[in-house]
Amino acid sequence: MAAIHLTEANFEQEVMHSEIPVLVDFWAPWCGPCKMLSPIIDEIAGEVTDVKICKVNTDEVDSIAFKYRVMSIPTLILFKNGTPVATSVGAKQKAEVLQFIWS
Repeated sequence: MAAIHLTEANFEQEVMHSEIPVLVDFWAPWCGPCKMLSPIIDEIAGEVTDVKICKVNTDEVDSIAFKYRVMSIPTLILFKNGTPVATSVGAKQKAEVLQFIWS
């Protein structure tokens, strides 16, 4: 499954009401480290079925980034039962992202 593009319109349904954990990638198109992380996130989205993978373009939806105090990008936030349970800032290798998801 492809990563889900989050907006204010679908954030509540996709993240807050998800029955499975949700990994949200906060990114921007001008961000170099985000460009390095993006294909990794897309690859993971195509491989995992028990975690929903989503992306927030902070240039388009800065209100969500503000709500979760995202100060640097890329930032990954893992949500479980609608609650943020872990945060990771900066580009990561695939193994590091997977470890973040499963830790």
